[in-house]
Amino acid sequence: MDATYYFDPACPFTWRTSRWLASVAPERDVTVTWRAFSLSILNGGESSEQYRPIMAASRHALRLVEALAADGRHDDAAKFYTEIGNRTFEAGAQLSDDIVAAAAEAAGIEDAKTILDDPSWDEAVRASHDKAFGSAGPDVGSPVLAVEGADRAVHGPIIGTDETPGREEALAIWDAVVPLARSQAFFELKRGRR
Repeated sequence: MDATYYFDPACPFTWRTSRWLASVAPERDVTVTWRAFSLSILNGGESSEQYRPIMAASRHALRLVEALAADGRHDDAAKFYTEIGNRTFEAGAQLSDDIVAAAAEAAGIEDAKTILDDPSWDEAVRASHDKAFGSAGPDVGSPVLAVEGADRAVHGPIIGTDETPGREEALAIWDAVVPLARSQAFFELKRGRR
């Protein structure tokens, strides 16, 4: 089965959900395509002063995600995102351009700096974001998950930021999400965050 995961690397919930997806993919024979979803675009480019460097770093990272997607290098995009998350959410650090560059290097992506600094990739980021938002929206954020056989994508599932579920729970979530995503009648399932 194919699945597309649209993500913003600045979002901690998106990171934890990605770890869930990465854990279930090999067990359910899922091939994951990693694509851009921009919280900056979603918010019309508006963010408070303290979040502007984070959003800039995210924008640069998403350029590389889309460049890798354009080359069909989805495994490299997964490695890159894993390196970002390990350096930020797992290390208790804020996303920065230095972290993005170090993650690209650790993922073995050559010439990443050229892409990170190339605004011509912003159009591809916007196209990916618009596709995800158009499929799952309105009123959605990061992440967006599209699964094979579903007419529309879904926002989420949102996995808490404390830890990734264990194997049995992770698989149970996947086995519940896929039929809900494929259902024409299903609209929303949500509960408040603690």
